[in-house]
Amino acid sequence: MKAIDVHVHVPRQPDLPPTRLSEATRRYFRAGPPPDVETMAAQYKGWDILGVIFSVDTETVSGERADSNDYVASIVQKHPGQFIGFASVDPWKGKMAIAELERAVKVLGLRGLKLHPNTQAFFPNDTRFYPLYDAARGLGVPVLFHSGHAGAGAGLPGGGGIKLKYSNPIFIDDVAADFPDLTIIMAHPGWPWQEEQIAVAIHKANVFVDLSGWAPRYFPESLVREISTRLQDKVLFGSDYPLITPERWLREFEALPIKDEVRPKVLLENAKRVLKLA
Repeated sequence: MKAIDVHVHVPRQPDLPPTRLSEATRRYFRAGPPPDVETMAAQYKGWDILGVIFSVDTETVSGERADSNDYVASIVQKHPGQFIGFASVDPWKGKMAIAELERAVKVLGLRGLKLHPNTQAFFPNDTRFYPLYDAARGLGVPVLFHSGHAGAGAGLPGGGGIKLKYSNPIFIDDVAADFPDLTIIMAHPGWPWQEEQIAVAIHKANVFVDLSGWAPRYFPESLVREISTRLQDKVLFGSDYPLITPERWLREFEALPIKDEVRPKVLLENAKRVLKLA
């Protein structure tokens, strides 16, 4: 296995229409049409990369049906050598969300929880959602929070209604402090709050950062410096496929001034530890 990509979006479930913001998000990233599952699996096999796949349930806010956790699990079951799956639940559904997370982990075999504060419209440190985090802690699975700027809605009037305030990484600091036994991954370089994100990851032993959603050539200088030093055991390779491909991400990462001994940590070793694959 060459690497572990901890941030892979599944193709839209075949029986569901495209989401309202999907086309605008692809335009923002200048990405082509979304692949189907078999194309995605063939690509990851060709790249020799294990992908962590998931969707995002925004039903309360958007009114749109989410890709089901059963669908995500079916992809893993068909391609177990290429993917592991994370569940997604709508945090506003309260006890139903907790029950679905438990089902997804215990019955479907999914191995983490993906949450998106922007598109799900919630502050991570709102204590109303603490029972959900406690359930993830009890199940022993990590929680992956979107952080920083959002491609969803970018460039649309009013940003498509998406509010960036929910994804400031400093709100995740409260969650990490209140749940020290919960493994937390902050998705994406956290611009425009990059320094806050770095501080949280350095300060909280249970917090990690995935480097998805940004082409490495655009990484802020402070992030590149910290990857080689204080964050070398805390950062994870993620692409944001299909919006950014692993092929492009790895090519640009190779050009960054990162210490040679740190690169295997970023690409493989840190993720194996976080995902309990080692």
